[in-house]
Amino acid sequence: MAKTKELTVEDKLRSLYRLQLIDSRIDDIKNVRGELPLEIEDLEDEIAGLNTRLSKLTEDVTNFETEIANKKNAIEESKTLSKKYDEQQQKVRNNREFDSLTKEIEYQQLEIELAEKRINEYKAKIEQKKQIIVTTTEKLDRQASHLDHKKSELDAISKETEKEENLMNDLSIELSEKIDTHLLKAYKKIRSKVKNGLAVVSIERGAAGGSFFTIPPQVQIEIASRKKITIDEHSGRILVDATLADEEREALESILA
Repeated sequence: MAKTKELTVEDKLRSLYRLQLIDSRIDDIKNVRGELPLEIEDLEDEIAGLNTRLSKLTEDVTNFETEIANKKNAIEESKTLSKKYDEQQQKVRNNREFDSLTKEIEYQQLEIELAEKRINEYKAKIEQKKQIIVTTTEKLDRQASHLDHKKSELDAISKETEKEENLMNDLSIELSEKIDTHLLKAYKKIRSKVKNGLAVVSIERGAAGGSFFTIPPQVQIEIASRKKITIDEHSGRILVDATLADEEREALESILA
């Protein structure tokens, strides 16, 4: 059984830098989408809250209308009782019964006045709730329209970049499976901590990409020899020489062409 060829340091550096190029391209695609996904999520949450508020306001109006109907029924009952007591007054035999019926009539009249007062209060509250419903509905319509616009914008961007993003993700997964587990873990750790997710950078004009610190000439020679993996002491990034970087960029472009 043939032995699997052991990767050289240069092979590992090439794989790491190509993975960095692929992951950076994925980052760029996501940056094009920007804050749209979060904006859409916030709008959806806001719209859900507005719908909940509208449901509660509508329920309140219904409850007040039910109370008004109940009070109107109570008024009719009090009027019926008042009429009944008034008729009974015409047939009483003594002042005590007359006074008792008079108190009942007065009580029913107070009940009618109280019910009418409550009806007016409920009508005022209904009017207030309806005004809030109007403004809330207007806001809901605006936000729903805004949401549709944001979704259309995101869909357009996603359709434009979907094919490339899927390809980049597939390449990233495929390449990650070929990289040593410990090296891949180190790459991801560095990538999560450094600016712009750049874990592997090339030497540009004597300094590490993304850094203003000059790399000593002897270290640059060691990096160019590709005999060991070198970490920039200032930024913590993995360093590769510019020639290797150019070659890997060209190789990736040829794959994507």
